[in-house]
Amino acid sequence: MADRPRNGGPGERDPEFGWLYGKNGPDPEAPRAAREPRPDETRVMRTQPRAGQQAGPAQPAPAPRPAPAPAPAPTPRPPTPGSSGRGRWRPRLRPRLLLLIPVAWLVFLVVVPFIAWGQVDKVEWEPEGDRPGDQPGTTYLLVGSDSRGDLSAAERKRLGTGGAEGQRTDTIMLLHTGSGPNLLMSIPRDSIVDIPGRGPGKINAAYAYGGPRLLTRTIEDATGIRIDDYVEIGMGGLAGVVDAVGGVEVCPEFRMRDPQAKLNIKKGCQEVDGATALGYARSRKTDPRFGDITRAKHQREVVSAVGDKVLSPWTFLNPVRYWNLNNSVPGFFGFGEGTGPVDAAKWALAMTRVDGDAGLTCGVPISDLSVRWDEERSKQMFDAIINDSTDDIPKSLCTPTGLPKSVTG
Repeated sequence: MADRPRNGGPGERDPEFGWLYGKNGPDPEAPRAAREPRPDETRVMRTQPRAGQQAGPAQPAPAPRPAPAPAPAPTPRPPTPGSSGRGRWRPRLRPRLLLLIPVAWLVFLVVVPFIAWGQVDKVEWEPEGDRPGDQPGTTYLLVGSDSRGDLSAAERKRLGTGGAEGQRTDTIMLLHTGSGPNLLMSIPRDSIVDIPGRGPGKINAAYAYGGPRLLTRTIEDATGIRIDDYVEIGMGGLAGVVDAVGGVEVCPEFRMRDPQAKLNIKKGCQEVDGATALGYARSRKTDPRFGDITRAKHQREVVSAVGDKVLSPWTFLNPVRYWNLNNSVPGFFGFGEGTGPVDAAKWALAMTRVDGDAGLTCGVPISDLSVRWDEERSKQMFDAIINDSTDDIPKSLCTPTGLPKSVTG
């Protein structure tokens, strides 16, 4: 088939393609620069070279880089015992918990004595009839009963206390507290006094005849001092309290050997347990010169040492010691009826202030080794207690034995 001749010369449009360009459309044969773009035609913009770079042919686009492979997940460690499996467990103390610790400790310090106090024996001690009137300060009667009823057979053997029969008192002390120094005064058990309804006799016989009431009445009649509170400690009580506080220090002035009291200690200051402290306070056969007078001195020494240990800071910081101490009270201590836990605490506090510069420890003034009271000197001592003027008591009146210093040297 012959080529179909094109109509017109160069630059003319072929009528066959008029449908594409239209009558007035651009000539496809016209030069490219002379063409005018149609409104619907896409224009391609040339790439502009960067500053300092010569224009050149278009560079092909770089091939896309492959995405990096994900890092391997770390191998989880096995959970440690006690942890939640989400990592190592670290305890955190919250402020609220820190506040609860001291509150709980204060509750413990308050509740334990009240629990123990509910089991303490109450003693009927106030005598009937005429008594001395109210006096300034507070005077406690402290009685050490040698009753063995609270001890088992094994305890009596260990402590060397003998049988369980009888009820006597080996220890009689008055503790006075007031505006002046505290005063702890021993009354020898063999002191001869008038016992109401019984006549003259040894003062400890009053306890055997009529118990705490008759003993209190006898002391008030003989001294004129009004007794405000009563405290009684059993034979095993002293040993139990000493062990509860971890022992006490005693300072014998000579070697002491007493098989009956289970005692064998050397001269000089030393720490002793409850059994040894009890033997030290009971023995009266180790001092050939002063005998029972020395025993009263040792009793005051042990009582003062116990008081220092009871109210030491370590007692309140050590829960085991605090618990043992409070629970040793019901089995061995008795308090007078009408005495409350606060009164008992005041007594315990006063017992810590009866030695050294804080207080006075004396024997009742006596005239000789038969423990007869010196009328003039003893009245001076009793009046100082009655009038709450213990700061006026001279050292010559307050002696460990009760004898004048001219006798003891």
